[in-house]
Amino acid sequence: MTTRHSRDDVVATALDLLDEHGLADLTMRRLAAALDVQASALYWHVPNKQSLLALVADRILERARPVEHDLDWPERVRAESGALRDALLAYRDGAEVVSSTIALGLGASAAWVRLLEATETSDATVDERELAASVLLEFIVGHVFREQQQSHADALGAAAPDRALDRDPDGGRVFSFGVDLIVDGFRARVGARA
Repeated sequence: MTTRHSRDDVVATALDLLDEHGLADLTMRRLAAALDVQASALYWHVPNKQSLLALVADRILERARPVEHDLDWPERVRAESGALRDALLAYRDGAEVVSSTIALGLGASAAWVRLLEATETSDATVDERELAASVLLEFIVGHVFREQQQSHADALGAAAPDRALDRDPDGGRVFSFGVDLIVDGFRARVGARA
């Protein structure tokens, strides 16, 4: 049995539709129409929508820029965190797609691995490094999710005119400060043991 489209075509088209219409409007029916096939044909490539979204999440994270490995570990963690943030921000609802994929255990592990590897030259135990990677990933995805939700609300005119907590409209300062807090706390915890 042959198909007109590859799995890569399906994922690329789904990513385009996500970026154009958002997660709420990325349906299997819309994807099938964009590929000019019946919706049932998509199940040749993916068993269900969540599996499709896991592939989309992996594709979003694959596009995170490479980071130099010869940086000292705190700078490498900061660089990896920034690269992952940029990759999530590059696609409409990117953080929501990646978050749901992680929550369901269906993929998006590349981000966690990048963060784990960034700490490999620290004096931390493997367990501490794994926990730090998880905390960083939760912060990155959560922060970008808030940024994207705020952007949607602003575009719709639904955001409150006076946001007392919004001291950083583009999110960059709060993000950098949050990553620094995690890195500094991790360094202090590991250093206190030495």
